[in-house]
Amino acid sequence: MIYKDQMMREVRISHPPSRIVCLVPSITELLVDLGLEKQLAGITRFCVHPAHLLTQKVIIGGTKNVKADIVRSLQPDLIVANKEENLKSDIEALESEFTVWMSDISDLNDAIEMITELGKITNTDTAATSLIGEIKKGFNTLNHFKGKSALYLIWRKPYMAAGKGTFIHDLMMRCGLQNAAVHIERYPELSSNTIEELNPDYIFLSSEPYPFKEKHIQEIKEINPHSIVVPVDGEYFSWYGSRLAKAPAYFNSLYHTLNPS
Repeated sequence: MIYKDQMMREVRISHPPSRIVCLVPSITELLVDLGLEKQLAGITRFCVHPAHLLTQKVIIGGTKNVKADIVRSLQPDLIVANKEENLKSDIEALESEFTVWMSDISDLNDAIEMITELGKITNTDTAATSLIGEIKKGFNTLNHFKGKSALYLIWRKPYMAAGKGTFIHDLMMRCGLQNAAVHIERYPELSSNTIEELNPDYIFLSSEPYPFKEKHIQEIKEINPHSIVVPVDGEYFSWYGSRLAKAPAYFNSLYHTLNPS
């Protein structure tokens, strides 16, 4: 079968694939939830959900340092990758030998398209359709922050934020939050002075990719004492697979924490 991936590349895939290597943590979780755990031959060391996979599946390296020799030993009939999370050089090397389906996700609609297409490719259409219905229903129940502004920090030294055009930005907007980091870059670097000047209502400290902890709250408060500084679970803001079904409940819990009645 010939499919188009999210980078509009034509990809020939044996239907359904029986040996899948996934280079994207959130999609690994998705594939398991679609009922494809047995078909998963290899995953990255960052594919931490469900946790037991790390001891039961072959680890092919990280998202940005894929070990081609290990992938080659698995002889996959499908590799699932992502434009942003994986290196172009790794993908080019792999697709010279194997079938690679690329995802490219900037918003919730892209994520739903990805789930739909992977459902078709892996013959799990029914499970994919059910999951999409659950995701859509959940996002229809979101409480809205009603114009409050937020700065979502993803890195420290230098400080970096999720800006316009990112998946995180889209989910923030769906929560009714104004993204304070609407700069030219998708992931702008910010000085302490810039953070102070932006003066958002909230500063979210993501748990990934930089593992912000409670100890960093005071550091950020010293930069801008007027903002409410909150550690947040980055998986709910940035994982675009089946975790999206759980994200609305997390966002509503965050809303009630910051807006107690």
